[in-house]
Amino acid sequence: MTAVLTVRDVPDDVKEALVQEARDRGQSLQAYLLTVLKRQADFGRNRRVVVEIERDLAAGGGAEGDAPDAAEILAGARAERTERT
Repeated sequence: MTAVLTVRDVPDDVKEALVQEARDRGQSLQAYLLTVLKRQADFGRNRRVVVEIERDLAAGGGAEGDAPDAAEILAGARAERTERT
C-alpha cells in the first residue's frame, strides 16, 4: 500500500536545491525524494534497534565470555563471499 504526501511552504531555494540534486542523479524530483524518505525511514529503524540493544546491554544482557569475536565472524563471512565469486 502506498500513501500520498504533500509538503507545503517549501522555500524556493530548498526546492531548487532538491531539483538540482535529482537532476544530478538522473532522477525525477519525485524519485529522488522517495529515495531520501526511504533512507530516513531506514535510519530511524536502525536507530531504534541500536537503542534497544543499548538498553539490553545496560540491563546486563549481552554476550558471555565464550562468544565469538565479531571481527572473526565478519572475516569469515567475507571469506565465504569471496570464495563464491
